Amino acid sequence: MRDARRAGLRAGLFAVLTLAGAMMASPAHAATFVYVGNAESNEVIVLQLDRQSGDLTAVEKMPIPGITKPGISTPMAVSPDRRILYVGTRGEPQIVAGFAIDPATGKLKHLGSGPLPDSMAYIATDRTGRFLLGASYPGHKVTVSPISPPGTVQPAHQILPDHPNAHAILPDAGNRNVIVPTLGNDSVNQFKFDAATGKLTPNAPPAVRVKEKAGPRHFAFHPNGKIVYVLGELDGSVYVFDYDSATGQLKEKQSVSALPPDFQGKPSAADLHITPDGRFLYGSERTSSTLAGFKVDPATGTLTPIGSVATEKQPRGFNIDSTGRYLLAVGQLSHGLSSYRIDPESGKLAKLKEYPMGKNPNWVEILDVP
Repeated sequence: MRDARRAGLRAGLFAVLTLAGAMMASPAHAATFVYVGNAESNEVIVLQLDRQSGDLTAVEKMPIPGITKPGISTPMAVSPDRRILYVGTRGEPQIVAGFAIDPATGKLKHLGSGPLPDSMAYIATDRTGRFLLGASYPGHKVTVSPISPPGTVQPAHQILPDHPNAHAILPDAGNRNVIVPTLGNDSVNQFKFDAATGKLTPNAPPAVRVKEKAGPRHFAFHPNGKIVYVLGELDGSVYVFDYDSATGQLKEKQSVSALPPDFQGKPSAADLHITPDGRFLYGSERTSSTLAGFKVDPATGTLTPIGSVATEKQPRGFNIDSTGRYLLAVGQLSHGLSSYRIDPESGKLAKLKEYPMGKNPNWVEILDVP
């Protein structure tokens, strides 16, 4: 019933939100924009976040051009200079579209599309913005593609096979090392990255393993650069690693469950994000449709659970704004977004509002512009 009401109200409510967005403060002021990838409706919905109230107002819907068959997700990445949004598709053809971001309005302008060597579960730029990194879940690949000119991804110049169900990829802050969890062999892979050539080289050792059948999926760096958190899709646990940025190597020191106390069924954890101040970590779990919160020890980076809250149905993606005040989560089966205020003392989530999205919303990027 709830989903049906949302579907019926989607078009009209979006129009109302768009009108409200046009009446917001002058674009000369700093603004925060939200980009939601919707796989089945093949579009990116753009919203503006009110930094004081947490309210969202719609800006536009941008179709992803060139797609003949929508896929199951839309991995996205923002360039380091915050000028370009890259949107990958897991449909047909397998491409990544580059969009220029208007700093005044948040609106998108398509710059060009480039080929992807396979269906990508995750994409990210390196810290220079010259290379697009990709992790292919069905293709079992890790890839690097040049970006030239800005916004246009070129054919991959490096494809590393034999990485079972690669599910995420990110460079560290120094742009010297890259981490890739591979769900299919319970490993977290460690690479050296040459920012001049855009080439990856396996570290020594090339990987560390987590518990068997944990299914490492998404991960997050602590803002201090010394801790890495990895979410196990198949066991619903968060694994905490000490991280040596000089060597690019990981050492596990804790695991803690992200499942609610009354959990039943097969775990299907999805996304993981940490607040910018490093005080709180959150993970989404799709079977129970919950968000789990953790308090982060400021000295060690270890985690203490602060409880789970119900959220959108099948929450594959969520994100946290740069102030650490708001968390936005989307549901693949509810086709909606829920906003939350993060309590600065406890880290607990207080629900603010619900918003209709497109079909199968699965990825959220939040971007500040000066």
